Amino acid sequence: MRLLNRSAGRLSRHRRGPLAGVAVLLLALLSVGGLYTLFSPASADETAASADQVAQGRELFLVSCAFCHGQNGEGVRTTSGDQLGPSLVGVGSAAVDFQVGTGRMPMVQPGAQVPRKPETFSDEEIAALGAYVASLGPGPAVPDEGDYSLEGLSDEEREAAIVRGGQIFLTNCTACHNFEGSGGAMPRGGYAPKIRGVEPRYIYEALLTGPQNMPNFSNGNLSPDEKRDVIAYLGSLEEMPNYGGFGLGGLGPVTEGLAAWILGIGLCVGAAVWIAAHTTRTNKKKVDA
Repeated sequence: MRLLNRSAGRLSRHRRGPLAGVAVLLLALLSVGGLYTLFSPASADETAASADQVAQGRELFLVSCAFCHGQNGEGVRTTSGDQLGPSLVGVGSAAVDFQVGTGRMPMVQPGAQVPRKPETFSDEEIAALGAYVASLGPGPAVPDEGDYSLEGLSDEEREAAIVRGGQIFLTNCTACHNFEGSGGAMPRGGYAPKIRGVEPRYIYEALLTGPQNMPNFSNGNLSPDEKRDVIAYLGSLEEMPNYGGFGLGGLGPVTEGLAAWILGIGLCVGAAVWIAAHTTRTNKKKVDA
């Protein structure tokens, strides 16, 4: 009995120790992280890649990507502490498919924004690179066509999806991409690219992975159906007539105001100058006569 009392007293003293709370907190974080990894398959890249495909992707990665992202995708920092290339652990094959499939990667040179350009790799090589990056850590997989397609929906369901997508787009995207998806300027030399006419798969992947300055809209923020609705709305813009006449690319009131000043007021000023000059010449002729 005395032995039990002594053991209980020791445990009580240890629980009151300064490191007890830290130990309990670390144990709780490890437990929550383990449960999240176990029960969240939606965020994991479920693409079944063969060992040969992963090996091919690693060879391509070491030649074309390791200089900025490190030999194991861990990221590289410059001597001044700036990030030369971010870590690719956990970005998944969806990020690779977007960045490499749109030609943004490999980068020509570092900058505030990476423009789209013709892709460097073939579809097979892009899939191999995605398989290798996916092997570094679980991340979003390349979406299937069924994730962003409206196939199988009735006309009423399509219209409802477009309406919902428009509301989501106007709430979350117009501040950067413009109300028509025509893009716009961003701080510190960046810009939001034009997303009208972009392939639906890349729009879905951009929403899922958040490239460059774009925030990440994971499935917890926007469900797969909501992402599909946004894509449906952007597709409907291609068929929507411009009720305002000449829309000037849909770039907004700044462009329209500039056009009004240059064309509208400029023509008025030119006409006034011409009338004044013509009137002066007419009066001179009358005086000479």
